Amino acid sequence: MDIEHVRSRFIKHFDGSTGYIYASPGRINLIGEHTDYNGGFVFPGAIDKGMMAEIRPNGTDKVKAYSIDLKDYVEFGLNEEDAPRISWARYIFGVCREMIKRGVDVKGFNTAFSGDVPLGAGMSSSAALESTYAFALNELFGENKIDKFELAKVGQATEHNYCGVMCGIMDQFASVFGKAGNLIRLDCRSLEYQYFPFNPEGYRLVLLDSVVKHELASSAYNKRRQSCEAVVAAMQKRHPNVEFLRDADMQMLEEVKDEVSREDYMRAEYVIGEIQRVLDVSDALERGDYETVGQKMYETHHGMSKLYEVSCEELDFLNDIAKECGVTGSRVMGGGFGGCTINLVKEELYDGFIAKAREDFRNKFGRSPKVYDVVIGDGSRRVE
Repeated sequence: MDIEHVRSRFIKHFDGSTGYIYASPGRINLIGEHTDYNGGFVFPGAIDKGMMAEIRPNGTDKVKAYSIDLKDYVEFGLNEEDAPRISWARYIFGVCREMIKRGVDVKGFNTAFSGDVPLGAGMSSSAALESTYAFALNELFGENKIDKFELAKVGQATEHNYCGVMCGIMDQFASVFGKAGNLIRLDCRSLEYQYFPFNPEGYRLVLLDSVVKHELASSAYNKRRQSCEAVVAAMQKRHPNVEFLRDADMQMLEEVKDEVSREDYMRAEYVIGEIQRVLDVSDALERGDYETVGQKMYETHHGMSKLYEVSCEELDFLNDIAKECGVTGSRVMGGGFGGCTINLVKEELYDGFIAKAREDFRNKFGRSPKVYDVVIGDGSRRVE
């Protein structure tokens, strides 16, 4: 992210004045997929790519916003009926409204923003944008400042109330709470969290973007949620304390095998296994054991592909190439049906792996995957 670039555009669009510059990162999730709505754990980390915005209060009740990347300018007021139609501006408007609802006296401001989180690659560019503005408005207008957890919830509520996306809290949480050299294990039920050291010396973390987007993702996602809920309902007859699959084990699942569909059984088998894998990875990171971390990533990919059935041919192909090249760990990252694989690769294997992945993928699918190296970085902050 380039401070000079953001500042020069801000100065150009807002008559030579300067403001304060804020930044928030996108995120990766090392392991823990489809566990959030099952009361389980996720394991995100903030990355060294994100959103950056310059902001200066303008003494009016209007927000004047310029998207540097889209070369697009919008003005809007701060009342509910002032909601802008343009989708990128709704994120900023939604954050303003959610901060106001929490007692922060948001006034008009000028702003220009830019990002280097690749859009659509599953690294949460929208959460990075929300976190940047939530953090900034809290600092600039917050007589009664709200805490970091509430800032993450502001981003989530913006998605729910202004952008029509019923997301969990992980993306905004990772963006606000990120810490260089650490991943964060978040308990999605209690919202307790813990930092775990992530300094894989001799390894690199790289995303391979299949550049695939499958349309059926939202309906398929809802079906999988329903499967999980159906299995919980069956278990509750014997075990009334089971509220989520988080509370279940494989033995409980065996007990209801004949009472649920084969499909529902497979979905639950994946989730129960995945919740345990997150705990296994936590232990491995504390020991600095990246081989075990990698093995668990492969197990997750297998589960998402064969049991949860949210992978696709392109992602399975990239996972197979990783195995062939001796990559330590590889799996589909995010909800599935396209997007990226996340790969933990030994330094000495990196160049060969990337070259082979590009060539073989192009030969089979007629295009190359995009390659994103990621480094674990800090969360929301003022940079200037």
